[in-house]
Amino acid sequence: VMGNSSEFQKAVKLVIDTVSFDKDSTVQVFEATIRVLGSLLSAHIIITDTKQPFGDMTIKDYDNELLHMAHDLAVRLLPAFENTKTGIPYPRVNLKKGVPPDSNNETCTAGAGSLLVEFGILSRLLGDSTFEWVARRAVKALWSLRSNNTGLLGNVVNIQTGHWVGKQSGLGAGSDSFYEYLLKSYILFGEKEDLEMFNDAYRNIQNHLRRGREACNEGEGDPPLYVNVNMFTGQLMNTWIDSLQAFFPGLQVLIGDVEDAICLHAFYYAIWKRYGALPERYNWQLQAPDVPFYPLRPELVESTYLLYQATKNPFYLHVGMDILQSLEKYTKAKCGYATLHHVVEKTKEDRMESFFLSETCKYLYLLFDEENPVHKSGNKYMFTTEGHIVSVDERFRNSLWQDILPGEEDSAEKIKPNELKAVNFSSNCNRVPDERRYLLPLKSNYMRQIDRMVGLI
Repeated sequence: VMGNSSEFQKAVKLVIDTVSFDKDSTVQVFEATIRVLGSLLSAHIIITDTKQPFGDMTIKDYDNELLHMAHDLAVRLLPAFENTKTGIPYPRVNLKKGVPPDSNNETCTAGAGSLLVEFGILSRLLGDSTFEWVARRAVKALWSLRSNNTGLLGNVVNIQTGHWVGKQSGLGAGSDSFYEYLLKSYILFGEKEDLEMFNDAYRNIQNHLRRGREACNEGEGDPPLYVNVNMFTGQLMNTWIDSLQAFFPGLQVLIGDVEDAICLHAFYYAIWKRYGALPERYNWQLQAPDVPFYPLRPELVESTYLLYQATKNPFYLHVGMDILQSLEKYTKAKCGYATLHHVVEKTKEDRMESFFLSETCKYLYLLFDEENPVHKSGNKYMFTTEGHIVSVDERFRNSLWQDILPGEEDSAEKIKPNELKAVNFSSNCNRVPDERRYLLPLKSNYMRQIDRMVGLI
């Protein structure tokens, strides 16, 4: 992204020469997929791109080593999908020995249902349907377990019985990237069923999780907020939201529901302004953090970047500057940037997650770099849930196999990219008039209302 080809080439060689997955190590299937598998695939795609929009990122004598490594890792993750009665994978696997004998039969919806982008890319690059097939089977299994009453999914499920252990339906931890990957799988692969599932899920989220006034920027009532409810009844389960939910405005931008995204983003930004960081959990009733640490998460920056790309409103550059200054002031440490142990006391932990570089820094950089090849090269790019860049490419839209799941011959039906529409939302990006692009995205009385709601004024 920074165009630094010598460092990129050095890093790729280092990985090829020193990394091996033949280790007696137990890993989380979800994290290994989105952080490790995703980065190997993204780097391979960048190296082999004939256009080289980021500068010369080719590697001398490159022989698809990163793709082979990704394949090796994915094969080591496959045992997680075996011996489960539902097809929903085990949460952890040992890279040498398979699923540990004392393995947990419970997994979260996001962990089991957010493997399709990376596994699908791998399958389509290799021409081997196995990986996409197991990931898609897991998504469909989760989807089939949604409530008949509300259409919602819970957050923790038993992979053998299909019984919901965690009945909380929300947009944060345990659920977030499941929804993100329904839409992103459709954008990348063009499979109609992915869009249909997403639209259905989005409609149910609007019906059961959204509280507050109907329109973001007009009318009376409380600011829109997405809450945690019981998946079967739609009843409120608690009065907190978590920082992961701040990804949702960005997802709403991708579906075209920009107006609603503006409102939800403003709520999270107000919390950031109050603490100079986002607490992991914030209790909107008590106006206080429930879980006070901040591990340098990227979700608010990601939504800020996507809202700026959609609206070009300079307000979002100011938000980015605010976030950048807070990170410099409160999280900078001797050898990097540190997790905040407590957002009020600003105490630090000796820990910097990999997503700080792959997402938080990358989205901030891209927010301010208008001339970046990501924006200017004419190529279309999508970011994985871990911020890895993948080109939206014809070769991913053509699977070499007709029906991915047995007996579903129509699943290969494609939708043209311009048919992508959200359902049941209040507005659309086409309706944001020019004069509004240079005013505050949210009317000032609504901004003040949100500031009051989080105790800023």
